Amino acid sequence: MSPISNIFTADNTINLTPHAILILTAIFSILWYLSKRQTQPPLPPGPRGLPIVGNLPFLDPELHTYFTTIAQKHGPIFKLNLGSKLTVVVNSPSLAREILKDQDINFSNRDVPLTGRAATYGGLDIVWLPYGAEWRRVRKICVLKLLSRKTLDSFYELRRKEVRERTRFLYKKGQEESAVNVGEQIFVTMMNLTMNMLWGGSVKPEEMESVGTEFKGLVSEVTSLLGEPNVSDFFPWLARIDLQGLVKRTRVCAQKLDAVLERAIEHMQRLKRSDDGDDGESKDFLQYLMKLKDQESDSEVRFTDNHVKAVLTDMVVGGTDTSTNTIEFAMAELISKPELIKRAQQELDEVVGKDNIVEESHITRLPYILAIMKETLRLHPTLPLLVPHRPAETAVVGGYTVPKDTKIFVNVWCIQRDPNVWENPTEFHPERFLDNKQFDFTGNDYTYFPFGSGRRICAGVALAERMVLYTLATLLHSFDWKIPDGHMVDLEEKFGIVLKLKTPLVALPVPRLSGSNLYL
Repeated sequence: MSPISNIFTADNTINLTPHAILILTAIFSILWYLSKRQTQPPLPPGPRGLPIVGNLPFLDPELHTYFTTIAQKHGPIFKLNLGSKLTVVVNSPSLAREILKDQDINFSNRDVPLTGRAATYGGLDIVWLPYGAEWRRVRKICVLKLLSRKTLDSFYELRRKEVRERTRFLYKKGQEESAVNVGEQIFVTMMNLTMNMLWGGSVKPEEMESVGTEFKGLVSEVTSLLGEPNVSDFFPWLARIDLQGLVKRTRVCAQKLDAVLERAIEHMQRLKRSDDGDDGESKDFLQYLMKLKDQESDSEVRFTDNHVKAVLTDMVVGGTDTSTNTIEFAMAELISKPELIKRAQQELDEVVGKDNIVEESHITRLPYILAIMKETLRLHPTLPLLVPHRPAETAVVGGYTVPKDTKIFVNVWCIQRDPNVWENPTEFHPERFLDNKQFDFTGNDYTYFPFGSGRRICAGVALAERMVLYTLATLLHSFDWKIPDGHMVDLEEKFGIVLKLKTPLVALPVPRLSGSNLYL
């Protein structure tokens, strides 16, 4: 006789044997699990993949356009299995809002690539740190103190010095009728400008050039390594092997970067000891950060030397390439449409004059230059997929289950070209931002958020805005730009850690101001 037949006695009272209890418990557990499973929303749809490797073999290198094409077939949210890593991509304003606002805290962690961790002291920087007390402290220092309006104002002369130096160089090239690689010139400007703000007051002028040359090469290599697909990110169990050697190469670069930063810190401390007349004011970001570190050493979450160096690395790696590509895209779009350059130069001539030079104080009176920057970042967002997010807990987005630790891409490139929101979405038309004032860089509108949104919005928005607007205004005000014979403007994009022009812009700067003294 089975245990279940022994449940009832002769007088119909319940008599559960141990075996019957175990069987009933198992039955009810299975029923509960099945009912729970049926009520949980499914995973997002997506294209079929292969065993083990999933969708990896089918990835197009131009991920932003590839994801947009998949969304047209599978909908605004879809999944991909990239090796053993589940990836979810969202391509609509409403879904972006769910992730970046409605469930912001849960999605505030990053999916950190191994090379990113190797490049930033184990991920101690503001980009890769997990959401928590340490990240909040680093961000607070960066946004409220290091990148505040007051601090940025105090470093204006350093920015002005580098922009004037580049203007002199371009004037000389114009006099020689020599074309320049515009992107290369802007990169040199952004790199030197950034380094001047980082440690221009700490490193002796005669040593800046050698430090700068070494740093530029290392930053270019690190940027390239961060953009390389790493098989160990798709199959974490291969991380120890480092099949492609990307982590090893990144660590070598990181050690060299660390040596450069250590020398800068040593220079700063030596100058501080020898400067009897020190007025206590910070002359660059490095001094500012070191002072903050010393002042807040008793805090519950300590701000260490490695935090200082990780933040400085962030600013160089994150600030130079991003600003460079934004300005190069803007210049390429404008040169291909001469009527837009004329409108920009007309505004500059009215506000600045052809017998004067652009200063940052002019920027607030140049709405068309701001509109050009906004339109450039709409059409060619620097980070077309933003920095990948990672949910701390399983969530429901758009009616679909998104498991814990899924890699989340927000396709801002696709969203900012949505024909339901933008008229003629693929056309470069800065005037759209003159007519509509609702769009800014705060990330509160999920049809336009080139710097991201929510807690993890880019910390360097204020600095990027100043650097891009001031440099762009100077280039347009000081020169006319002509395309030399044998060259053309090609606006095709190349996907990477940041979006770039596939074909570099080559142009001839033609001086247009009233006197040569304005280029000195």
